[in-house]
Amino acid sequence: MKNIKKDFPVFKQYPGLVYLDSTATSLKPQSVIAKVNEYYQQYPANIFRGIYDISEKATNEYEKSRAAVAAFIGGQPEEIIFTRNTTEALNLLAASLGRQFKGRKGKIITTVMEHHSNFLPWQRLAREQGWQLGIIGIGKNGQLEKPAALIGKTVKILAITYVSNVLGTINDLPSIIKSAKEKNPGLIAIVDAAQAAPHLKLDVGSLGADFIAFSGHKMLAPTGVGILWGRRKLLEKLPSYQLGGEMVKRVTIGKTIYQMGPRRFE
Repeated sequence: MKNIKKDFPVFKQYPGLVYLDSTATSLKPQSVIAKVNEYYQQYPANIFRGIYDISEKATNEYEKSRAAVAAFIGGQPEEIIFTRNTTEALNLLAASLGRQFKGRKGKIITTVMEHHSNFLPWQRLAREQGWQLGIIGIGKNGQLEKPAALIGKTVKILAITYVSNVLGTINDLPSIIKSAKEKNPGLIAIVDAAQAAPHLKLDVGSLGADFIAFSGHKMLAPTGVGILWGRRKLLEKLPSYQLGGEMVKRVTIGKTIYQMGPRRFE
């Protein structure tokens, strides 16, 4: 059996280290460290902003990583938004949906087993919109109690974790989301997959969610890397989360001009 510790330079510095904090962030293997160093040593230029060689090289490598993430979860590259972490991805989404739904009536459903990152943004959005916040409870076995029971036609958003960061409960999301959308086809299903992505196969096609957030830094990627996946037709409708910077691009769809946030459409 291969000694995987050899892939992680930190064990050369601390041979006796027993690391039990991977749910917060994972250790980084030499291959990842080498790739980060490659960027800083060989093509340390802005992406998308230059027409000179090292800028184009940086852009190509960046887009390769987007394609790799998309393939990993069964999505398309244009559906991948890079963020700092799951927390930023979910806050970005809550802020954008808040602008999109401003002035409309609705309800948000979440669960008692959520990480604060997938609870507090929706709690604030409900308060700002004047919406009701419904919370699905759990039973003695750590499973959600009748998760579809609170879903009605007024529910705009279902925000739910795939794997609980406290209990370790694995929710049957394909079944839960399917049932919720049968009751309310217009519902937007948002999944916190921060703890699921490192351990379970994520297939956006079979999961049935509309948006999925997870952290690359919890699964060997560099620190400060997160992912927000969304269905393209929904991403194109989202109001801007932020303006300015290298990652903003104006996109014309029909007669409408969209000022997109931290991503790039071709």
